[in-house]
Amino acid sequence: MSRTTTDRVLNRRRVLAVGAALLMTAGAAGVAVASGDEASRPASSSAAPRTADKTPTAEKATKREAAALTGSAKMYRKTTEDVTFTFDAHLAAQHNADPSKATGTFRFVHLDKPGGKGGWAKGRIDCLMTGGKVATATGIITGTNMKDIKGGRVGFTVHDTGGTDRVGYSWAAGGPDGTKKLPKCTSSAPHEKVRKGTGDFHVTPWKVPYPTTN
Repeated sequence: MSRTTTDRVLNRRRVLAVGAALLMTAGAAGVAVASGDEASRPASSSAAPRTADKTPTAEKATKREAAALTGSAKMYRKTTEDVTFTFDAHLAAQHNADPSKATGTFRFVHLDKPGGKGGWAKGRIDCLMTGGKVATATGIITGTNMKDIKGGRVGFTVHDTGGTDRVGYSWAAGGPDGTKKLPKCTSSAPHEKVRKGTGDFHVTPWKVPYPTTN
């Protein structure tokens, strides 16, 4: 066999090897896609191939939770008082018709001054409803330095204004008293303002499951 013929054979073998490697890489990528977001799509022999605009963000948007209230901020005060509310409340998509299936946590702290004396409480969320950018949630106090209120239910209302958010709470006319009789998802109007630069709250609007028949 001449040198020219040998070179041609070797070059052809290299091309075939590269092509095989590319096919193996593409096959592996296809398996990875199928085991991820493609697995949730209905099977169809005529389904269009996955396009580049099917981003993780787009996938997340199609699987959004039913409602949410998150964030932390301090309340505006003309005194030295340091009051902070923190929420991480969520209603999963599969529980859209039952706000009492909400989960998550809350915490509030009221000190006479930053780093000073005062009270605090934390707990688990047991109800969450949102209307537009307003959220109402309740929860059971599971930890606190005020023993009389442990185990009681408290409520919160947050208005996510996109600027100066507002907050309300069920003990607005007095103080948390450890009541267990407060109905779920009950609170006061969001009468307090967030102190600028101390945090922010985010509300995911709830898609109300209106009846479709009488």
